[in-house]
Order: sequence, then C-alpha cells, then structure tokens
Amino acid sequence: MNIDGLNINYLDFGNKKGDAIVLLHGWGQNISMMQMLGEPFKDKYRIIVVDFPGFGGSDEPKEVMGVDGYTKIVEKLLNKLNVKNPILIGHSFGGRVSVKFASRNDVKKLILLSPALRSHDKKGLKTKVLKFLKTVPGIKNLESWAKDHIGSRDYKAASPVMKKVLVETVNEDLSLDAKKIKAPTILIYGDLDSEVPEEDTKEYERLIPDCGLILYEGCTHFAYLERINQTISIIRNFIK
Repeated sequence: MNIDGLNINYLDFGNKKGDAIVLLHGWGQNISMMQMLGEPFKDKYRIIVVDFPGFGGSDEPKEVMGVDGYTKIVEKLLNKLNVKNPILIGHSFGGRVSVKFASRNDVKKLILLSPALRSHDKKGLKTKVLKFLKTVPGIKNLESWAKDHIGSRDYKAASPVMKKVLVETVNEDLSLDAKKIKAPTILIYGDLDSEVPEEDTKEYERLIPDCGLILYEGCTHFAYLERINQTISIIRNFIK
C-alpha cells in the first residue's frame, strides 16, 4: 500500500470480522519476526503485521523520520484499512512506535515487548538477533531464514538517510507519551536484556496508568520468542 509516497509492505489475514491485532517489529527486523505471534490468533482475530519503512519489503524513507514519523505511517495505514481501536503488540522499536500510537489513539489493549524508554545503543543488533536465534530450540529454520532476510534492510542502515533515521528514533524520550496511554497495558521483558536497562522497565510500569509488568527470568531482548508459548498464552488471556 502506498503511504505518503512509500510502498508499505504488510500482511492482513485471519478473521476480518474480529478485532484487529496489529503487530510491529523491532529495528533491523521485519514482519516474519512478528507473524508467528499473530498466527495462533487468526481464527478469532484479524491479524495485521507491518514492515516499517526501510525494513523488509517496505520502501526506505525518502527523508529522515523519527518515532513520530513511523507512527504516522502506521496511523495512515490502519486508517486506510479501516482499523479502529486495535489490539497493539510491539517489540523493541515497534514497542516505541506502539507507545506513541497509544498515546494519541484509541487502543483496546497494548502489549509492549522489551521497548526502550529513551536512547540506548543499537549497534550490532542484527548480529545479536542471529546469535539469539541459534540458542532457541525449535527455530533453526528461522535462524537460517534470518540470515537471508533479517538484515536485508538492516544493511541499508548504512545509507545516509537510515543512519540519520536511527539517530532520530533512538534519541526520543517517550516519558510524556507513556503518561498519556489510556489502554490496559502489559510489559514483557527479559531480565538478561542487554538492550533495555532495568530502569526503563520500572519507569514504563510507573508512567503508564494501567500497566502490569511480566519479567521472564533468564531471557534476553527477545524474551517473547524465547518463551513463545508462554507469550502467546499471556496475550490470549489478556485480550479475551
């Protein structure tokens, strides 16, 4: 779909009569990293998975955009798809966009998976994704897939525009946005997350009015995947 002159790649499947679940991926990733989280809900819910500009099958931004710019892309896409009051699930950078979205739009439920509150180092994240995938039982095929796909747009981060986009997106503090969220929210973090510090976790829990924190012991920045079955169970109970 064309949004502001950019071709935005997305998946739209499942029960079109059900509530919409919108899934947003992290930096250097694409829809395949979130699709597996939507599949178990497709019989009851409409599932929409989005490739952010500059990643997966979506066009690279023509100019620098920050969290607000990425959020506007999601807002316009969902408006064209006639999606209102979605259940929103975002991992890492996708969680940051979800926070911004939920701060100014109606959201039925919000699930944040390891989102940073403010600037933290994202260097080498693609390498960390690949290393992580090697450690998770049962997803060896995903690790093989990731070598071909997960970095296809991440390598383009070397372009002048994407370098500036990275700086713009990670430097924004979302504290004020978090305070404005009205939707019931759950946070899922891993206690071994080296990308997001513990203070961000606690501050999100404090700032978002209706928020619960679920900590996965022994898990990393990709906690939602390391315990995918537990994550699916938590989401199912939370949104029913």
